[in-house]
Amino acid sequence: MSFSVSRSTAPTQIVDSALGKTSRAFKDISLTFSKNPVTKDLVVLKNEEAIKQAVKNLVLTQVGERFFNPYLGTNTTSYLFELSTSFAENALIQEIESVLQTNEPRINLSNISVDADEDMNSFECFIEYFIVGIPEALQTVDFILVRES
Repeated sequence: MSFSVSRSTAPTQIVDSALGKTSRAFKDISLTFSKNPVTKDLVVLKNEEAIKQAVKNLVLTQVGERFFNPYLGTNTTSYLFELSTSFAENALIQEIESVLQTNEPRINLSNISVDADEDMNSFECFIEYFIVGIPEALQTVDFILVRES
């Protein structure tokens, strides 16, 4: 059995020459900035967890927040200051769908749902997607958008 690993700016590609299969590995640092107790380096997120963090970061990034890419992100927090209606929920879903389809090529969206909680001035968001190249594994991300007072 022989393996070869090629490095580039793209994700690591692991090629099994015996089977002729190629899979991709994705890595990212954890935003908790905690350190690995053994290596003393930052904790590294791999594959599904790295993509899950990227999806959540894209949705929670506000338009204009990144200096060199001012159009990246969403205006999700602006919906927290509107009345909770099905129109606001649908507009929020469209905003999330747009940013993910434009900026995250590693996923295929399956479902996005938003539930408004009028008492807490919040929206609970559920995003379901498949990782490209791994169609049988449905991934989910859920988080709550809250208006802080």
